[in-house]
Amino acid sequence: MSKSKEVLPECMQLMDPGVLRPFVKEFTIRLSNLGHMRLTVSGYEASARHFGQWLQNTRIAVGEIDDGVMRRFARHRCRCPGTRRVSRLSTKYLNRAQRFVDFLAECGVVTPLKQEVECAHDDQVLGFQTWLRRHRGISEHTIRRHSLMVMRLLPALGPDTRHYDSGLVRQVILDEGKQSSPAYLKTMTMALRGYLRYLAAHGLCHPGLDQAIPTIPQWRLSALPRYISAAEVEQVIASCDVTMPMGVRDRAVLLLLARLGLRAGDISGMRLDDIDWREGTLCVRGKGRREIRLPLPQEAGDAIIDYLRDARPPAVCNCIFLRTIAPFRPLAGASVSGIVSLALTRAGIDAPSRGANLLRHSAATSMLRAGATLDTIGAVLRHRSVDTTAHYAKVDVDMLLDVVQPWPGSVAC
Repeated sequence: MSKSKEVLPECMQLMDPGVLRPFVKEFTIRLSNLGHMRLTVSGYEASARHFGQWLQNTRIAVGEIDDGVMRRFARHRCRCPGTRRVSRLSTKYLNRAQRFVDFLAECGVVTPLKQEVECAHDDQVLGFQTWLRRHRGISEHTIRRHSLMVMRLLPALGPDTRHYDSGLVRQVILDEGKQSSPAYLKTMTMALRGYLRYLAAHGLCHPGLDQAIPTIPQWRLSALPRYISAAEVEQVIASCDVTMPMGVRDRAVLLLLARLGLRAGDISGMRLDDIDWREGTLCVRGKGRREIRLPLPQEAGDAIIDYLRDARPPAVCNCIFLRTIAPFRPLAGASVSGIVSLALTRAGIDAPSRGANLLRHSAATSMLRAGATLDTIGAVLRHRSVDTTAHYAKVDVDMLLDVVQPWPGSVAC
C-alpha cells in the first residue's frame, strides 16, 4: 500500500469505531493468537477502526452492513480522522476491512456477506464445471481456469449456443490470437474444445464443432530438458538455513523435489496421512487425480520429521507444508517454485529455469546417467506417454553417439 493511501499508525487512535470498539479489540486478539506479526495486526486494526468511524459518519447501523455498504465504503471519498485525504482506498486496505466484517459475521453481529462465485452468473458455464468434475477428473484449479477462459470468449461467441458454427468458432480463436501469447492461446483452445464437447453431449450445439478450432503450432519436446548437475542440486539443498523454521521446511521441500521428481502441485497438496511411516512410502496425487505410492527416501523422510517436530506452525490444516507466517495456509504451487528460485539465488547457481520443474528434470537426468531405464524413470515421474520420458534421452550424449548415423552430405555419390 502506498503512503498516500495508508492510515497513519500514529493517528490510528483518532478514529473511533463506536459500538464496534469491543469487536475491534477481539479481532486484534484473534489475529495475534493466529501468529500475525505486530505490524500486520496494526494494519488490520487501522482498517477496522476506519470502517467503524465511517459507519458513524454515514449514520449506518451495524445491522445494516451488507454488500452494498461495503461497496459504498470502498468508493467513499475519505475525509475520516487519522487518514490522508485520498479519493479511493487500496485493494489491500479494503480486503482488511472485509476480513473484519467476516469476523463480525462469525460473532453473529451481521449477516454473512454473499461470496461472489466465479462464473456463477452463467448457467452453461456452471454446467460445464460440473461436467468437468464428473467426467474429466481434473483439479479445481484447472476447472476454474478453463471456466474463466470460456467466459472470456462468450461475448464473441454469442448467447445462443445453437447458432454456433465452424466459421464463428474459428474466427473467435483467430481474433484472440492477435492479443494473446501462443502458450495462453493453446490453453484457451483446450478449454473451448472441452466446452463445445460438453454442449454437443447435451444437445446444445452442433456436434463436431471442436474440430473447427485451429491448432496452435507447438513443436512438442523439441527443446532440451532444462536441468542442473547433481553437484549443483546438492548445493541448492545445502543452501537452506536449518536453524530457522523456514530453512527446515524448504530443505524438506527441496529434497522431495530432487529425490522423487515431484511437481509443485504434488508438494502443495501433500497431506499428513499420505505418508506411511511403517512402510516408508508416500502417496502422491498427480495429474488427472491419479494416485501412486512411491518409496520415501530416508533423507527426505528425516527432513519431513524435523519439519513436523520442530518447524511446522500449529494449525488444524491437514496439509504437510504451510506458510511460515500467519495465516498458516498450505503452500501454493507458485510458493513451491519460489522456494526453488530463492535456493538457487542463495547457492549462486545460474540455472536455465527457476521453477520446481527444474529439479524434476534434474532428477530424471541424474537417473538416466546413473543407468536407469526410461521405463523406470517414467514410472517414478508418472508419465503417461513413453515419448515424454524419451525426451530426457537427448541429454545422454554418449548414448546418442552410439546410434547416430553418418550425415548424408558427407557421403560421395
